Amino acid sequence: MLAVPGVPSGTSRSLAEEILSIARSELPGLDARVGFVDGDDGEFPALQSVLTQAAADRTSRAAAATAAIEAAAAEAVEAGAEAAEVEAEAEAARRRIEEAPLAVVVPLLAGPDGAQMRRIRQAVLESGSGAELTDVLGPHPLLAEAVHVRLSEAGLARADRARLFTVATAADGIILAAMGGEEAVQAAGITGMLLAARLAVPVLSAGLDEEGAVTRAAEQLREAGSRQLALAPCLIGPEIPEGLLESAVREADCQASEPLGSYTAVGRLVASTYAAKLGIAQRSPQGAQAH
Repeated sequence: MLAVPGVPSGTSRSLAEEILSIARSELPGLDARVGFVDGDDGEFPALQSVLTQAAADRTSRAAAATAAIEAAAAEAVEAGAEAAEVEAEAEAARRRIEEAPLAVVVPLLAGPDGAQMRRIRQAVLESGSGAELTDVLGPHPLLAEAVHVRLSEAGLARADRARLFTVATAADGIILAAMGGEEAVQAAGITGMLLAARLAVPVLSAGLDEEGAVTRAAEQLREAGSRQLALAPCLIGPEIPEGLLESAVREADCQASEPLGSYTAVGRLVASTYAAKLGIAQRSPQGAQAH
């Protein structure tokens, strides 16, 4: 279950579905659904409602499977099989059904956000589904990769370190934007260190939702000698209030890359976060540790 924060929209729904498509390619057979933290139960189903329905679906499937097991066991006994042996096999099959994992909720958040996580946790509890909640997706090396790619797509960074040519518009200072308070900024700082190593330019993290924080980071970078700055959101996208990113760009007088969106690494992180919660063995993406 992917918990999508922010104001629901067709854009955020499409983005979430694209991310889940990537996650399914990593974990074939994954029953993945989207629930909106601020859903309306109409066009955009609320997380709590989706969890409740998922629990009901699981109960129905378990009942049907149990009935099928019992019918098969009865047929086996009639055909001459040892009753005790058949019942033991049926009991083992019933236990596997009962022990099958409940829903797992993965927040579509790149970093810690106490307010959003409290709302998601409350929706999980009120759904009565018994679902488990994972941590957020970052910090993680794959997020640094995703930010790098978005910067290169905007012409603000080299595509990779192996290419020796320079990009004329490349930024010589990066402001890594986060949301969710001081903890989120600190977590973004870890991703920022990885990004700085990739780009060989200074990177400072700042709270996009903290008034004046991006401007102060820009001033600090300029005082240190940077002249061509870029604002890089270490954010998925749906959680960003409309107009907030554009306002920060104007105030800091810099260029900006796009949010991470449905970049492949985000889908892979959703899959690995889900798998880690259930203890499912999954090969870690090359060059990164599973989260």
